[in-house]
Amino acid sequence: MSRVLLENSRLHGEIALPPSKSTAHRALLCSFLAGGGKVEPIIASKDMEAMKSAVSGLENGSKTINCIESGNTLRFTMPVAAALGKSVTFTGSGRLPERPIGEYLRLFEEHGVKCVSTGGKLPVSIEGRLTGGSYEIAGNISSQYISGLLFALPLLEEDSEIILTSPLESKPYVDLTISVLHDYGIEIAETEKGWFIKGFQHYRKRDYTVEGDWSHAAFFLAAGAVGGDVTVTGLDPDSPQGDKEITDILRRFGAEIEFCGEGVRCRKKELRGINVDVTQIPDTVPAIAVTAAFAEGKTTITGAGRLRFKESDRIESVASNLKKMGVDVEETPDGMIITGGEVKGASLCGYNDHRIVMAFSVAALFAHGKTEIDDAHSINKTYPSFFEDYNRLGGKANVISDGK
Repeated sequence: MSRVLLENSRLHGEIALPPSKSTAHRALLCSFLAGGGKVEPIIASKDMEAMKSAVSGLENGSKTINCIESGNTLRFTMPVAAALGKSVTFTGSGRLPERPIGEYLRLFEEHGVKCVSTGGKLPVSIEGRLTGGSYEIAGNISSQYISGLLFALPLLEEDSEIILTSPLESKPYVDLTISVLHDYGIEIAETEKGWFIKGFQHYRKRDYTVEGDWSHAAFFLAAGAVGGDVTVTGLDPDSPQGDKEITDILRRFGAEIEFCGEGVRCRKKELRGINVDVTQIPDTVPAIAVTAAFAEGKTTITGAGRLRFKESDRIESVASNLKKMGVDVEETPDGMIITGGEVKGASLCGYNDHRIVMAFSVAALFAHGKTEIDDAHSINKTYPSFFEDYNRLGGKANVISDGK
């Protein structure tokens, strides 16, 4: 356990982003299914540890796979294990056991796999081999379900079809999955209602270079927009990562955005509130929200209902911390309404959520007075060197472990 003490400062300069967690997760699973090939670079984060351990477990016939707190790892590897006919129990920690997997349990039972769980949550044991056919699933629960099926269904002898029963949310994450699958020789055909997946396909062995992480870029770019001048490198402007839309959102706030090679520069300008629908990019909400706190006028965020089932209830977490900092914020069922104004330093809760800690470290840069955030260690889930990079750009963050 740890906390971080933050003082006012201004981030200025250039920083290289770590590799994309979302892309690396997908490539590691594809590499396993292809029978080899390097995937690099990869950072030593808790989420990457979870995926590497799960892949190793599938390869070595482990009877238990611990997904730690990684939703991607759980929802990607469960259907793959079922397609391979593995008998295995999936476990997890933190809030992961609370996150729903009921859609998988229903679909697996419909397609030849026996599932044993308590209340449709972890731990869950599966036995049997998945069969092809039609997979009807709602598109507004989690794109991770769709991605998991897309990894698994090409392995089956029969052809399959994923049929959406409601509009798809977080579509860029599915597009990213299809892009990585294509890189490994797997073809997915989009249909009017979903996707057609030809059976008996073979993953192609290859080495894979992981691009920079647009999700993490959002925090440093937000710091540039509110009161700095930050250039983030290692990013592909043509990336299938949906969170690259953060550049358009910050530009709408009024920030100055400039693309330069494999990087993007964001500089402070006068910010004004906006209306933003994050249905396709919910992970950007914490960065958007802290930017809105410093923008003149009102910002309305909608389409974020699924954030209530992340590492924390991110709608509640963001709104609660903003209120502690004196910001006028109204929580709604699928988002929030933020009226920018004076932001004060405060003692904040990190909610054991990496994105909450990183977002409010940005808010602390420009708040009146010092800020303290607990659960600072939660950044280890995806970005262990966040505070090192933050301080390298001029931030003043002092991470203190309990008892020291």
